[in-house]
Amino acid sequence: MTHFLQDILRQPEELEQVIELLGGELSEALQEASETISRARHVFLTGIGASWNAAVGAGALFHREARPVYLLDASELLYSTRIPAESVVVILSRSGRSAEILQLLAKAQTAAASVVGITNFADGGLGEKADTAIVLPVQPDHGISANTYISLAAGATALAATVAGTFQAAFIQDLLRVISETKKKIPFWQEQLAKSSWLLPGAAYYFLARGSNLASSNEAQLLWEEAVKMPAVALGTDAFRHGPQEALSTGMRVAIWIDDHAREADYAVARDLRSLGAVVMTVGSALAVDSGDLTIELPHWPFGWQFLMNIIPAQLAAERLAALSGVDCDAFRYASYVVEDSFGLLPQLNNK
Repeated sequence: MTHFLQDILRQPEELEQVIELLGGELSEALQEASETISRARHVFLTGIGASWNAAVGAGALFHREARPVYLLDASELLYSTRIPAESVVVILSRSGRSAEILQLLAKAQTAAASVVGITNFADGGLGEKADTAIVLPVQPDHGISANTYISLAAGATALAATVAGTFQAAFIQDLLRVISETKKKIPFWQEQLAKSSWLLPGAAYYFLARGSNLASSNEAQLLWEEAVKMPAVALGTDAFRHGPQEALSTGMRVAIWIDDHAREADYAVARDLRSLGAVVMTVGSALAVDSGDLTIELPHWPFGWQFLMNIIPAQLAAERLAALSGVDCDAFRYASYVVEDSFGLLPQLNNK
């Protein structure tokens, strides 16, 4: 069993502990961060890499609750944006030590902005220097972010729900129940992927979603790049309809995350993709049985929270496709676990 698969399989237990922590010991930090956000004129929500994908998912809940935030990748916020007065910057970072995160932290403090840090490690710069730190300790992943990703996603989404006044005891129990139900699905998903023709080495892969599920499509693209070492494309489902469909070819693999946001519209896209020769995987709850060539059924999650674990089928798929492709998903060829410098791709060469 690969280290990546071990990390994938322990996510439900880690997520349960994180949700319990957010509803218990960290509830005061959540409330403090919520009050800071409520007083602010401007709220930025940011991260980089997998942490950025988690921010995208949480941002959708802020927007749904009419609490808009500026969603900007940390490097764009660092290099291309002036932070105005009376701002809050919510920064997601698993280590809290990435180069862009530390520079952005300093920039926010220079701008007299309040910083809310959501991180996995108290001893990183973000955990130590944020005005309010929400530290979510999980066992570190071997390489590819899995448990660190879903924990940051849970922390940021819990913050959005706290601002909205919905992160209450009964709701937390509902989350714990559906996490347990989702865990039971994982062995069946593994069987489905083992039998499916959707995984094909060398095929072109597109990942489509809407709303909070954009976090999952973006994260799936990153999984393909990090685990399978091959390019992939992530887009909003409707963005795909405005030109990118011209790239369609027979045998293209497409995954679509579906919820109640635009279910019938997504079914229509899946149906047309299949008629044009694409092989389609659909991921969601209460899916029509003929919605895809491969349908991954989820339990029903509270709206906007499904993305915390609907990434697991894509993680399992990436791990299996890496094996089918003869690729070591447990080793990075060029990347480091934490990027601590700001230049180039090969720091060992650039620093000479």
